[in-house]
Formats: sequence, C-alpha cells, structure tokens
Amino acid sequence: MKLFKLASIAVLMVSVSLPAMAVAADKPVVGLVMKSLANDFFKNMLEGAEAHAKKRGDYELKAIGMQNETDFESQLNGVENFITQGVDAIVIAPADSRAMVAPLKKAMDAGITVVNFDVSLDEQAKKDAGIDLAFVGPDNRGGAKMVGEALAKALGEGGKVVILEGNPGADNAAQRKLGFEDAIAAGKLDLLDSRTAHWETEEANSVFSTMLTAHPDIQGVMAANDSMAIGVIKALDAAGRSDIKVVGFDNVSAVAPFLKDGKLLATVDQFGSQMAADAIDKALEVVAGGPKLEGWIKTDIELVTKDNVK
Repeated sequence: MKLFKLASIAVLMVSVSLPAMAVAADKPVVGLVMKSLANDFFKNMLEGAEAHAKKRGDYELKAIGMQNETDFESQLNGVENFITQGVDAIVIAPADSRAMVAPLKKAMDAGITVVNFDVSLDEQAKKDAGIDLAFVGPDNRGGAKMVGEALAKALGEGGKVVILEGNPGADNAAQRKLGFEDAIAAGKLDLLDSRTAHWETEEANSVFSTMLTAHPDIQGVMAANDSMAIGVIKALDAAGRSDIKVVGFDNVSAVAPFLKDGKLLATVDQFGSQMAADAIDKALEVVAGGPKLEGWIKTDIELVTKDNVK
C-alpha cells in the first residue's frame, strides 16, 4: 500500500492541468499520458496540447508525464487514476509497449476511448489481451533509416559506427534500432557496438564514453533520440574529438545550435508539438460518435540538417 501511495504521489508531482480554464460540466475530459517531461520533446508536446485545448475550448485537458524515462509506474498509476475519474478519453504515448496494454484494456472495458500515439503498443500483447487499438504516429523505422542514410552518405562505405538505443521495452526504440540497422546494411557501414542509454542525456554521455574508450576508431554515432545525441556531443567535447559525426531523432529546440555548427549532422522532426493535438482530435471524434479508429494513422516526419534547421 505504501508503494502504491508513493507512486500516486509521483504522478501528482508531474501532473499538469490548464490554469484558470473554466470547464463546463458537459465538456468531454481527455487524459493525456506522456513520457518524461524532463525531455524537451515531451515538454513541447505538452505546450502544443495546452495550446490546442485553449484554441478548441470544447474539452477539458488533464495531462500527466513521467519524472524520467524509466518511471513506468507513473504511467500505470496515471491511467488508473484517469479510469477512477471516469475521463471520456485517454490519449497515451506508452513508455513500455507491453506493460501498458493491461491497464489500457481496463480503461476500454470501462467505456473510455483510448488512442495510442507516438509509441505503438506491442501487437502480440494487444492480441493476447483481445483488444484492437489503432496507432497514431510516425514511421520510426523509416525515420531512423532516413537519418542513418545521411550518416552513411557522410562516412562512405566501411564507416565505423555505434548505436545508442532507447528503452528496450518501447516499440519506437526497437523500430529506430531496426531503421539504423537498415541504413547500416544499405550503406555497408561497420557496426562496432549497440547499447541502450534509456533515452537519457547523462546515461548516453557515460555509455558513449565507454564505447569511445573501447573503440577509439569510431567515426559515426546513431542516437535514437536527441537527448542521447546531446549526451554524445558532450562526451566528444570532453574528449576533444571533433572528427566523429552524430545523428539523432526528434528535432528538439536544444539541438538547433549543434546542427548549425556541425556537431550534429542530422536529426528527424516528428512534429511532437502537433502530434498530441492530432491524437486528441481523433479521440474527440470517436467520443462524439464517430467511427472507431483502425490500423496505423501515419503522422509526418522530416529530415533536418544545417540546411533546413530553423
């Protein structure tokens, strides 16, 4: 019981609601469940969702995030809290693609509309749970291949590279690793090492520093998100290495200077500030009696380099 209470408190610590917004009793309530609000990608996503709620003005937004990328318990308890509150819809970017299936099934059984976005739930886990849930989000594998190909072009055949992976339990982490491997195969690169840094900057700094010591001949780094790419860049600066090319994924605002000065070769924009808003729109359509969402509803991605960074 004490553990449950502590987890519940953790959720409340990162919960966000729109300030001073008068909400009519008949307006639908949408529970938005994000990943780590310490990550700029999800900070931008929250800002986009808040702006969307204010602009539409016809629903109440309740948003929560995790304290860090491995704080899975906050998501689990957040979904449970939304079920207890009886929200009309839950829109979720799951931190763990398998562990979140059971609580979301419970929400669906309670009559709550659920929209899975950003990170796809595991197909086998959904099948085992007997639920059919659409995915609203980007082609993570395609995006990783795209940015990986930019690195391959810069290095040429035989280029020695490493991969920094995201959370092992997250589908987007698995898909991005596959996309990087696609680019490595197509570009005939030499993969020296591949390890997780759980999406985190400081962990990436440490993990990559170890990689660099073991493989001083590294020429390129494929980081599965920009937070980890920043950790790599910090490690390179500390080591006095400016000869290693780095690519990332997310196009958070913090990497714009690195793109401009060449410390980051490329990243992928998946338009996070708009993604949650789009998923909320689709959830509200279903709540209003619209058709059930089906399949994969793809959202946009774009390669970003120094030539088109804003």
